[in-house]
Amino acid sequence: MSEPITVRGVSDTARWVAYFRALETRRPDALFHDPYAERLAGDHGFRIANTLIQGNKQEWAWVARTYLFDQFLSRAIQEGADLVVNLAAGLDARPYRMNLPPTLQWIEVDFQDIIAYKEETLANEKPRCRLERISLDLSDGPERRKLFAQLNARATKVVVATEGLLIYFSAEEVASLAADLAAENRFQTWIIDLASPGQLRLMQRTTGKQLSEAGAAFKFGPPEGVNFFAPYGWEPTDVQGMLKTAAQFNRAPAELLSLLPEPKGNPGNFPWTGVCLLNKREPRL
Repeated sequence: MSEPITVRGVSDTARWVAYFRALETRRPDALFHDPYAERLAGDHGFRIANTLIQGNKQEWAWVARTYLFDQFLSRAIQEGADLVVNLAAGLDARPYRMNLPPTLQWIEVDFQDIIAYKEETLANEKPRCRLERISLDLSDGPERRKLFAQLNARATKVVVATEGLLIYFSAEEVASLAADLAAENRFQTWIIDLASPGQLRLMQRTTGKQLSEAGAAFKFGPPEGVNFFAPYGWEPTDVQGMLKTAAQFNRAPAELLSLLPEPKGNPGNFPWTGVCLLNKREPRL
């Protein structure tokens, strides 16, 4: 008989990813150090990784993704961002582990259950910046727009991170979110991860089958690639492939190295995932 499904909802995928951050942290050549990841992942994160179809083969991708988000966030902060908005923050521990200005505002937004779990787990830890957590279902458009307007008034330059979020949204939902973010004048930078249509189909045939049964279906892999966001006010300024990054640091599985070099431009049906730095487009006169 097959193993029981261990993912109870989309929030549980955060435990899965935290498990891989914990594995990377143990390495002598770790690309980042997250001393909180193992505690946050818990036994359930371990079970997810080891019962999902190919669930234990994703380490290279999640490590590369974490590394690239770290790099892009650090760059945005160095360039003057004074507020980070982490949408669907999950079990991310960057406010505790990164070298951050103590005056930096960092807002985490997620479901109440994962916020409560995270606050309990990290109750005795001190963040390195001004951290605040807000409970919100990001599919609630009116409440989301209300929050964005409030945050816009609190800063001069905002960077938004949506790590591991967009793939669970439909194209229409992503378009709506992109437009809402662009509507706020101080939301200047947006960091996303993105899958090509080819990679999306591959994921749907493997791990995605079990996740769909748990209400965490993979949906978003636009044919336009990163250009999907242009009509909504965003343009890419840096795009980094996860496999290329993993290979650079000797994290990529040998069987995937034949996919390098990655295609230039829109990857289309090529199995590609990457992290993209988007900046607000200047209005054309």
